[in-house]
Amino acid sequence: MTDYTGLKLEKRGHTALVTLHNPPAHTWTADSLAALTRLVHDLNADRDIYALVITGDGEKFFSAGADLKLFADGDKGVAATMAKRFGDAFETLSAFRGVSIAAINGYAMGGGLECALACDLRVAEAHAVMALPEAAVGLLPCAGGTQWLTWTVGESWAKRMVLLGERVDAATALRIGLADEVVDKGQGLARALQMAEAVRKQSPSSVAACKQLIQGARHMPAQQALIRERELFVGLFDTEDQREGVGAFLGKRAPQWKNR
Repeated sequence: MTDYTGLKLEKRGHTALVTLHNPPAHTWTADSLAALTRLVHDLNADRDIYALVITGDGEKFFSAGADLKLFADGDKGVAATMAKRFGDAFETLSAFRGVSIAAINGYAMGGGLECALACDLRVAEAHAVMALPEAAVGLLPCAGGTQWLTWTVGESWAKRMVLLGERVDAATALRIGLADEVVDKGQGLARALQMAEAVRKQSPSSVAACKQLIQGARHMPAQQALIRERELFVGLFDTEDQREGVGAFLGKRAPQWKNR
C-alpha cells in the first residue's frame, strides 16, 4: 500500500477515511502536505471512491496547523516552501471531485482549520475549538484561510477571527456557519461517515459537476456560470451514470453508479 507521511488511509466502501496522525497535535510538515496532495490525486483516480472524510487521531486535536519551530529562524526559503506545500495540498483537497467532510474532533488551529475549510462540509464535536491565530505571531493564514473563511462565514466574522484572533467554540461555529453540525464528543467521525454514506445514493458524475458549479459561484460572473451550468447538464448525457439514473428511476429500482 502507498505510504502517506503523517496520514492514515482507510477505504470503507465508497468512502475514503483519512486520519491525521502526527502526535501530539497532528501538525503539518512539508512531507505530510505533499502526501495529502498525492493522496487526493490518488483518490480522484479511484472511480470507486465517492466521498472523503478527514479527522484527527485521538480526542484532543484535529490539527494544530504548522509547527512554529519551522519559522523560528526567519528563513524565507522555508516559508516559501511551506506556503507552496500548504497551498498545493488544500487547493487539491478543495478540488476533490467527490464530497469531502471534516470531522473536527478537537482543536483545529491555523492550518488545521484551513484543512477543514478546504472540505465541503464540517462536523464539529461539542468540545472543538477553531481559530486562525497566525497574526498573533507575526504571520498570516497562507493556505486559503482568508478566502475560504470569508466565503464560509462572511467578511465580518472572518475579520474577527483573523484580525482579532478570536477563537470559536463549536456552538458559535454552528451559529455562524463555520460548522454544518455539532455532535457530542466522540461522535464526529460516525456522523461524518453517515453523511458520506448519503453521497452513495447520488450520481458521482452529477456530484462532481454540481460541486464545480457551486464553488465556481465564488468567482465566476453569474452569466458565465449560468452558461456553464447548461453546458455541464448536457455533458452529463455522455456519461453512463446519466443513463443509469434515469433508467433506474423509470424502472423503480435503485441505481447502480459506475462513476463514468
